[in-house]
Order: sequence, then C-alpha cells, then structure tokens
Amino acid sequence: MDFAFLAVVAVVTIVAVARFANKLRVAAPLILVLVGLALSYLPFVPDVEVKPEWILAGVLPPLLYSAAVNVPLVDFRRNLKAISGLSVVLVVVSSVLIGWILSTILPDLSLAAGIALGAVVSPTDAVAATSIGKRLGMPSRLVSVLEGESLVNDASALVLLRSAIAATAGTVSLWGVLGDFAYAVALAIAIGIVVGFITVRIRSRLGDPVLTTVISFAVPFIAYLPAEHFHASGVLSVVVAGLYTGHQSAKYFTAQDRISERINWRTTQFLLENGVFLLMGLELEAIVSQVEQDDLGIWSSIGLGLLTASTLIVVRIVFVGVLVWSLRRDEREALSRRPRLAEVSARLEEHPTENARSAKRKAAFSRSIARRSADLDFLQREGLGWRGGAVLAWAGMRGVVTIAAAQSLPLDTPYRAELVLIAFTVAIVTLLLQGGSLPLVIRLSRVGGTDEQAAMAELAGLVEEISTVGVAALDDPQLRTDGGEPFDTAVVDRVRTSSLIRVESAAERTDAGVGPHEQFRQLRRRVLDAERDALLDARATGSYSSEVLAKAQRMLDVEESRLDGAG
Repeated sequence: MDFAFLAVVAVVTIVAVARFANKLRVAAPLILVLVGLALSYLPFVPDVEVKPEWILAGVLPPLLYSAAVNVPLVDFRRNLKAISGLSVVLVVVSSVLIGWILSTILPDLSLAAGIALGAVVSPTDAVAATSIGKRLGMPSRLVSVLEGESLVNDASALVLLRSAIAATAGTVSLWGVLGDFAYAVALAIAIGIVVGFITVRIRSRLGDPVLTTVISFAVPFIAYLPAEHFHASGVLSVVVAGLYTGHQSAKYFTAQDRISERINWRTTQFLLENGVFLLMGLELEAIVSQVEQDDLGIWSSIGLGLLTASTLIVVRIVFVGVLVWSLRRDEREALSRRPRLAEVSARLEEHPTENARSAKRKAAFSRSIARRSADLDFLQREGLGWRGGAVLAWAGMRGVVTIAAAQSLPLDTPYRAELVLIAFTVAIVTLLLQGGSLPLVIRLSRVGGTDEQAAMAELAGLVEEISTVGVAALDDPQLRTDGGEPFDTAVVDRVRTSSLIRVESAAERTDAGVGPHEQFRQLRRRVLDAERDALLDARATGSYSSEVLAKAQRMLDVEESRLDGAG
C-alpha cells in the first residue's frame, strides 16, 4: 500500500475516531490505539516502523510547544511544587525502582540498562487524562498540574535515559549523572528563554499573521536543535520557549496573530497527538513478531510489562499521597500568614510617597503584595485535597514519549526487543486501564469543577475593572487623534457607551434568563446570518470583485467571532 495513501487514511481515521469518541464520551487516544492494533493485522496494511529520532526530534518539539504555549504561566508558578515533584522526583524514583526490579529478574540486564527502561516508562502523557477531565468538569488546578507534569517530565526522563545509556558503557559515575542533569536543565532553560525572547520580538515586528505563523512553526526546532547540540535538554528548552511565548503574546502580538496561532497550533496538536496513538497500535504487531523470535517470549515480556505497570501505579499512588499531605501543610502555613500580609498592605497604603522614585518602588511592592494575596485566595479556593489527590494519582497514563524513547534504546542492549514490548505493554495497559476507568474515579471522588456562576461573576468583575481604566483614558484633556485634532465629543461619548455596554453585558450573564444584551447578541447574529446569505448571493452573481467580497467576508467573520465569544 502506498504510504501517501496510508497517511490520508490515517488522517481520515483520526478525524472519524475523534468525532465518534465525542459521541461515546470516550477519550479518542484510547480508541485510536485499538484501531491501530486492529489495522496492523490486516493483510494489506504494511508493517509500520518509524525511526525513534523522527518522533523525538520531529514530533515531540512541536507537540510540547503547542501545549506549553497555551499553559498560563501563573498556573505553572502556583503549582510549581506539585509539578516539579511529579515530573522530576517521581520520575527518578520510578526509574531506579523499575531498573532494580528488571535487573534482578533478567540476569543479563545491568542496573543501568534497567534504569534506562525505567526512564522510558516513567513520563506520563496528559492527553487522555486532560481530555477526559475537562469533559467531566475536573477542577482547573488538577488539569494545570497534569499538563505541567506532562510538559516537564518528558525532559527529566529523556535526560535520565541519556545518562543511563552512557552508564551502560561505563563512561559516567553517579556524580557525573547528577552533574549532567543539572547542566542539561540549566542550559535548556537559558536557551529556551533566549529563543522565546528573540522570536517574540521578531514576530511582533512582522505585521503579517502568515509570516508570524511560519516563524511560530519554526520556534520549537529553533529551541530544540541548539540545546541538543550542546547536550542540554532540547524538550525542556522547547517547553520554556513555549511558556515564555504564551505569556508574552498578549503584550506583543496582535489579536489576529493570537487567533491564528491558537487555531494553527490546536490543529497541529490534534494531528500529532492522535497520530502517535494510532501509530502506537500500528507498530505493535511488528514488535510482537520480533519478540517471538527471541528466547524470553511474548507472554513473559507481557507479564513483565504488567508487573512494571502495576509497580508504576502503586509508586504513583504512594508518592501522590505524600505530595498531597505536604501541599496541604504548606497551604495551611501560607494561609496563616494572611493577617500579616494584610497588615503590611495597610501600612504601605499609609506610607507617603516623597518623589517619583519612591512612588515607583511603592507601586512595585504593592503589586508584589497583591500577587501574594491572589495566591492565597487561589489556595483557599482551589486547595488540593484528598479527593483531587485520588484523581491525580490515577491519572498516570503513558503515551508518546514512552513509545518513542523505548525504540531509541541501543541495538546491543540485552533483551532490547522484550524491553520495547514491555514499554508498549505499560503504555497500552495504563491507557486502557487508567484512562478507561478515570471517568469513574472522577465521579466517585466527587471533585468539584469550576462553578460557572462564580466564574461569570469573576469575569464581570474583571471586565468592570479593566473598563473603568479604559473609560478613564477618555477623560484625558490632551486626547488627540493621530493627526493632532481633538476628538469629536459625540465620538467620545459613543466609545464610552460601548465600554459601559460591555460591562453591563458581562454583569447580566451572572443572572438567570435572557437579558437585553443577550437578546441583542442573538438578534445581531440573525442579522449577520441574513447578511452572509446576501453576500453568498452577490458572490454567485459575480456582481462584485473577488477582493471586495473577501474583505466583506472577513468583516462579517470578525463580528461573528466577537459575538460568539460574547455568548
């Protein structure tokens, strides 16, 4: 079968499964693995073997970047302890334990090679977990922790894998591994920040969404390649560049740039994520055939895979229990400092400002206190309890990195084919077992999702706050047009009214029923539908030029997008 045709079939399959999964309320990755496995046994489907470096260097950077650019940096900062614990400490503990178990069972397997496989199966994949959790209303903090863990643990696992492979040749010591890990992390963070800073500034000056999108697709590789060249963590560099870009986009990019980037990267992420899960199922038949020719056998390898998966599940449950206990203790200590913080804030307000420099320092200190107060409000509102911990402990599915990294093990590694099958078994078992039962765990734990009414009230408060500042700008007596002319008072009043209408509309959505602003939105949408029909008629008759029709189409699209967002 022609591979171009196979690629088309794969895309159609991914779209069909995604649509089918939504109706079944099942995560698409779970179905894609089974579909890929079934397809691999069809006689007309060729054996699929993708070089692991294509996944590690070609798929993983854009996949991680697409996720990182959409993760709010403030959520990452607030959950740093949980994310670092799960993505670094748990990965190291799991890798060493799995390495010791396998090296004990398999006599020809060294501890270093066992740790290498442990590093392969340790990183989790949040795709299935977050898709299920968001659909079932999992709290936003749990989603943020899972996404953050999935971003960072790939880097720590791959650095550990590289060090373990080097140790199999006897070229590094324990201190060498620690030094290599610290070097890889520090340099990767530095490269990621530099790449993010430079590319954001360049893209902000291009002024063309097409050009900024092209640069956007290159950013993951611009961050990955130099980091790997200098033996740092390429994937961590990509994550840092993505976090920086996502954080700075509101400041430096135009609205059209941000809209284009969201759509393009959502599409890219959808294809890459689901494509790898389909590939996982397609590759399994060839791996099983290879293991059949070795001494250990298929069932022994699958048995070791089940043992490995069970060990990883138990270790994660225990580790998350300790982590939740530690986080709850930290939250209690942090909340106990709230009165002291309020006292400092009150003193700061009473402190006079003598000059512009002291006023600037006072403003910076006030922002710092406001940020700490907001963090305390976040802890009080979304503290991680034992119910959330149960969901977090069970959301340990493996996926993309496990499959790709397993096939990057050196060819001379003892039991290599069996180790790859063990990794595949872990990925598939965790996807089907934990992914399939995660909805039940979420329901039984009764973790509360975001209160929609409270979220609407919070949105109304934010809109009122920013609109107050915006309207105040209209009272500036020095307000002039770009040509230096004073603005017409009727125009100023019109702009002021539009801002106040937005505030009233946001406040209205906190109440039940359909208020006047929602009625306006629905009525305006019907007018737009009629206008679009008229535009299509005009295009059919050819009475206007294509350029004018395209501009009118974009004008309607912008307003329709705005109305949909308001709804």
